Amino acid sequence: MSILKKIRNIMIPRLLLGMFIGAIFGFAYYYFIGCNSGSCDITSSPINSTLYGLLSGGVLMFKIKEENEEKQIV
Repeated sequence: MSILKKIRNIMIPRLLLGMFIGAIFGFAYYYFIGCNSGSCDITSSPINSTLYGLLSGGVLMFKIKEENEEKQIV
């Protein structure tokens, strides 16, 4: 299996799933915990909070996938 097919078949769906879950958690954090005063940069806006969660979820899922691949090689 070529590397490009592996990336398309495994990494991209996991990355998108992580981003989707992160966006949900980011919005939930804004909705339930949020910042009422507006002085918090991330949690004062639903867009900022959702984007931050999206980015965090994507990075986390990419990192988890990378660690699992290293364990399988050894």
